[in-house]
Amino acid sequence: MKILILGDVYGRPGRNILQEQLSNIINQYNIDFTIVNGENASGGNGLTVKNAKELLSLPIDAITMGNHVWQQKELLDAIDDYPQIIRPLNYTDPCPGKGFQIFQHQHKKIGIINLSGQIFMPNLGCPFNLMKSLMNEIKNSADIIIIDFHAEATSEKIAFGYYMDGFATAVYGTHTHVQTADERILSKGTAYITDIGMTGPLDGVIGVDQEVIIESMLTKRPKRFVTAKGNVQINGIILEISESDNKVTDITRFYETYEVKS
Repeated sequence: MKILILGDVYGRPGRNILQEQLSNIINQYNIDFTIVNGENASGGNGLTVKNAKELLSLPIDAITMGNHVWQQKELLDAIDDYPQIIRPLNYTDPCPGKGFQIFQHQHKKIGIINLSGQIFMPNLGCPFNLMKSLMNEIKNSADIIIIDFHAEATSEKIAFGYYMDGFATAVYGTHTHVQTADERILSKGTAYITDIGMTGPLDGVIGVDQEVIIESMLTKRPKRFVTAKGNVQINGIILEISESDNKVTDITRFYETYEVKS
C-alpha cells in the first residue's frame, strides 16, 4: 500500500494546485490513500465548509488540522458532518469533531490521529500523556496508525517520534511549513519526519506575501497577512507499507514546484 501525505495546504494557491495536480500525482506514484493537512486552506487561517467540500471533492481521503482548526467559526458547528476531517485529539472534552478516526481501505483499517504540540503552541492537553492512556485502545482498533503531530519545536517532534516508535506506523510533523530532510525509519519500525512542508505559495514567507512580513520585521508593527502570489509548491511524503506486517518499508519526501503564469 502507498499513502500520500501532503503538508499544510495554504489558501487558494494551495487548493488550486491540488485541483490541477493531485490526480496526476496519485496516478504517477500508484497512491492508494491520501491525507492532507487543511488547517490553512482558507486564506491561511482555518478551513471553511465551502473549502472543505472543495478539498473533499478531490481524491483526498482524510484532512487533518492544527492550531487554526476553529479560526473559521462555522467549522465548530459543521465538523461532525465531515468524518474525514480530524482535529487535534488533545482538546478538552466535550469538543466537536474527532481527534482519531478509522478509515476502511480495502481490507485494512487505517487509524489517523491529529495531535497538537505544547511548545510555543496553544495550551492543550499533553500529547505524550494522552497517547500513553490511549495506546492499547487504538492499537486494537487499527491495522495502520498514522499520526500528524502539529507542533512548532523540532525537539518536541523528534521526542514524540521516538516515544511513538514501535506503536505508530508513521509519525510526521506539520505546522512549520518548511520540509525537513530527516525522513527515516526508526529502530522499532516507525517512519518519521520532523516536518513534511506545505502546499501553496513558493515565493512567500511560509505562505504570506514576503513584503508584508519584511515590513513587519523592519517596523516591529503588525501587518495584515496577505497570501503570497506567484509560483507554488507541493510538499509531503509517500509511505510504502508492507501488506504482510503493516510496517513502512520506505518513506520518501515529495517536493515539486510549479510555475504559475500571470
